[in-house]
Amino acid sequence: MNVDDTLIQRGVRYGNYKEDVSRVSQALKEVVRSGAEWKEMDDDMKESLDLICNKISRIVNGDPWYHDSWHDIIGYARLVEERLERL
Repeated sequence: MNVDDTLIQRGVRYGNYKEDVSRVSQALKEVVRSGAEWKEMDDDMKESLDLICNKISRIVNGDPWYHDSWHDIIGYARLVEERLERL
């Protein structure tokens, strides 16, 4: 599959990247980054939250019944949870 085919497929699954997904994702990230503890958080925590925001945006702009999007959110949270359990 070439890149153009992939982008078309993703657009059908996740919604319009430029006009919807990016806009909602950036808005969510702005809210998250306004939190009092954002600057004190570890990089893995910040990155997981960024990726979760992107997944939420894909869900609300695309196919909310697509299992993989929900599974990915759990995975990003689990990566941080596993590290915190080792502390």
